[in-house]
Amino acid sequence: MSNKAAIKTESAPAAIGPYSQAIKAGNTVYLSGQIPLDPQTMELVGGDIEAQTHQVFKNLAAVCEEAAGSLSDIVKLNLYLTDLDNFAKVNAIMEEYFSEPYPARAAIGVRALPKGSQVEAEGVMVIGD
Repeated sequence: MSNKAAIKTESAPAAIGPYSQAIKAGNTVYLSGQIPLDPQTMELVGGDIEAQTHQVFKNLAAVCEEAAGSLSDIVKLNLYLTDLDNFAKVNAIMEEYFSEPYPARAAIGVRALPKGSQVEAEGVMVIGD
């Protein structure tokens, strides 16, 4: 018997492929990558990195909440940026959503992201005891 369960919320964008928004296995939740889509319209928000980064963290938070957690329960976060010159801006916005101890993190420069997004974030969350 599997202890694996899919997490799904309408407060975050629906999956745009054959994947789940998150998978819970025991007290660990594996969060799929979130891009800055408005969950209601499924359209990319704003043109600047700031607006897109805020939406990414809002989407990630919605999935965390559906899994009975919060952004503060994320232990590992991976950020993907199409322009590493935006690194400082993304860091400043991240500080609005996370507090110490910050999650372990990687920030990776990529050539392109789905739907022309400038930023994507995915992570691992641990909930409960």
